[in-house]
Amino acid sequence: MSSTIVLVHGAFADSASWAPVTRLLLDRGHTVFVPPVYNRSLAEDAASVKAFVESIDGPVVLAGHSYGGAVITVAGVADNVSALVYVSGYALEVGESLGQLQGGFPDSDLAANLVYTPYPVAGGEPGTDVSVVVEAFPRVFAAGVDPRVAEVLAVSQRPLSAAAFGEPAAVTAWKTKPAWGIVSSADHTINPDVERFGYKRAGLREVVEIDAPHLVMHHSPEQVADVIETAARATA
Repeated sequence: MSSTIVLVHGAFADSASWAPVTRLLLDRGHTVFVPPVYNRSLAEDAASVKAFVESIDGPVVLAGHSYGGAVITVAGVADNVSALVYVSGYALEVGESLGQLQGGFPDSDLAANLVYTPYPVAGGEPGTDVSVVVEAFPRVFAAGVDPRVAEVLAVSQRPLSAAAFGEPAAVTAWKTKPAWGIVSSADHTINPDVERFGYKRAGLREVVEIDAPHLVMHHSPEQVADVIETAARATA
């Protein structure tokens, strides 16, 4: 049975961030799903993706971009996940948060271009949404992408709750599942060394460096699709 490919988006984005890669994989004959990630809590987001994956009959290749890498690290323990693919993402260790992993390296340009906005929480204290300054989004998140596309994505952001930055990973799927990784070497959202460090620590089977911005799926979709297909073939 061939693998189903599930693409997990990250912070400051939604399922449309995967659109060029989704189109290529569909054209190549793969079954693909791109579920929503609510960007409220690492544990809750991972539980949602894990439940989605477990509803699929057969093996799943789980690919995560950016914060989606942290999500697949936790959700990837689902029994039917056959492979993980980190795309400019966070490969967390058990007990480690995004903030802790990032804190060991110099800040990217993202840190100086964030907006903090309160959001209501029923019966509790308001939460805080984090998003990218709209005017800075094309440069920080999507340099090299068609400016007209980047402008649309900038005003279509799905923010990430600030609480998610400090939430530790409860489990680590890369310890039991084969994994591949893509480093965006021109990344201004995540310091590329954060990606390299996480991937090396996780012992990924293969790491591909692409001279691309954080939104590598729009900049270099064929190369991203190729890595995902490699994972799917290797674990078929």
